Amino acid sequence: MTNELTIIAAASNNNVIGNNNKLIWHIPKDLMRFKELTLKHAVIMGRKTFESLPNPLPNRLNIVVTRNTNYNHDGIIVCKSIDEALTHCKNDSQPFIIGGGEIYSQTIELVDKIELTRVYRDYKGDAFFPEIPEEKFKLIKDDAHVLDGDEKIKYSFLTYIKK
Repeated sequence: MTNELTIIAAASNNNVIGNNNKLIWHIPKDLMRFKELTLKHAVIMGRKTFESLPNPLPNRLNIVVTRNTNYNHDGIIVCKSIDEALTHCKNDSQPFIIGGGEIYSQTIELVDKIELTRVYRDYKGDAFFPEIPEEKFKLIKDDAHVLDGDEKIKYSFLTYIKK
């Protein structure tokens, strides 16, 4: 079985993905898309991303990468490296990298696909998505949306594949 290792993320124009271990925006369609795409797949994340969640994500294999050798939590697999995390995904057709910034930076050269929600606004934050290397990835889908409400936030679901 060949895996299609995929990053899934939401990032602002200036590549902010979070602040103080929290999401900055609330876009229900983005959350629904995340759930639909990752359901029944492995999700690989860093410790801080895991700790930002209320619980392990249901109906997914939750894998947490941390340097803390004593880290433990019910409902997750703890790994010391990305390579170790990937060994737990051998039978998954599409494991997902779900954050945060450090994990994205460590894996962007390894992945086959990027599912990115681009929020067309600049935000202040302390966690960032890495630049997508244009020489390595090709944009194959751009699905534009506007979040109704007071702010009328424009965003797109972008799909990139490795060239």
